[in-house]
Amino acid sequence: MLSKKIEEALNSQINAEMWSAYLYLSMASYCHASGKPGMGKWFEVQFKEEQDHAMILFKYVISRGGNVKLDAIKAVPTEWDSVMKVYEGALAHEQKVTSMINDLCALASQENDYATSSMLKWFIDEQVEEEETAQNIIDNLKMIGDNGYGLYMLDKELGARTYTQAAPLAGE
Repeated sequence: MLSKKIEEALNSQINAEMWSAYLYLSMASYCHASGKPGMGKWFEVQFKEEQDHAMILFKYVISRGGNVKLDAIKAVPTEWDSVMKVYEGALAHEQKVTSMINDLCALASQENDYATSSMLKWFIDEQVEEEETAQNIIDNLKMIGDNGYGLYMLDKELGARTYTQAAPLAGE
């Protein structure tokens, strides 16, 4: 059984993951409108991954006898000055999510909730990957600069990304 503190914190994280999904869908729209369909597709996959993250937490709360309470999703940005700004925003957002996951881990430790600590290990590893990926794309964009062919090639590369269901949800 989850403590009330843990249940409330996990519900807050579910809402944050849904907001993240909404943010990435907005970023996908911006990239498509900017003539970068590959980058748009990359963010569409990111959108699906964030929905998976919310579902992992959703299923966990239910499995521990808790109640999921969904809040309204606040509006997300819809405009950026460039695709570089989009990816910088994605990195900053992932860093914020990492901090939120770290806070959840600290709370689970304070509450002696070893099951929740164990479940959150997957999220810790996921956040390392999320931040590294965003930083690598930013590094590539910096290297490319205004080179149209380089942007075209990066757009093609990012467009090849495919969605893979998150491991904790595999087979569902």
